[in-house]
Amino acid sequence: QVQLVESGGGLVQAGGSLRLSCTVSSFGPFVELIGWYRQAPGKQRELVATISSGDIMHYADSAKGRFAISRDNAKKTVYLQMNNLKPEDTAVYYCHLDSSVRGTYWGQGTQVTVSP
Repeated sequence: QVQLVESGGGLVQAGGSLRLSCTVSSFGPFVELIGWYRQAPGKQRELVATISSGDIMHYADSAKGRFAISRDNAKKTVYLQMNNLKPEDTAVYYCHLDSSVRGTYWGQGTQVTVSP
């Protein structure tokens, strides 16, 4: 069983920054993809960014140029640095792990609210 624990959400004004953290109970010695998704009220959950075991990163168009995903293997933590936040970034942000060996796991989510 893999556990993902998110932190770092909060309330910020437009133009501000937040850094989300996702601590994983264990990184496997396999090819795995860890990412951030978000879900705004009344909308479907959508991809924000992913990072692979080989540090290949992928971003949604809405995140390019403003968000940066990174990982610290020693701390078993994946980060999402979010800059120049906009009110439309308001959502619950979820950490997600996708492993061909260990399966798929979601965190509980952390709320990000951006005020105008």
